Amino acid sequence: MNEIIFEVQEDEVDGGYNATALGYGIHTQGDTLEELRSMVKNAVDCYFDETEDAPRVIRLHFVRDEVLAR
Repeated sequence: MNEIIFEVQEDEVDGGYNATALGYGIHTQGDTLEELRSMVKNAVDCYFDETEDAPRVIRLHFVRDEVLAR
């Protein structure tokens, strides 16, 4: 596997960020983007052990909802 994609959403209620891997049961969170990046790397390392090939690229896809009022 070459790449894994995480969908990242900002937590509007509590602040911080939540990340979920697409197609895998990997979920993590961080208070800042820097912390989130570290937590994502750690979660991927924990999920893929020595028997499985870990992805070489981790892509963060940021999802943002925007509400416009009239």
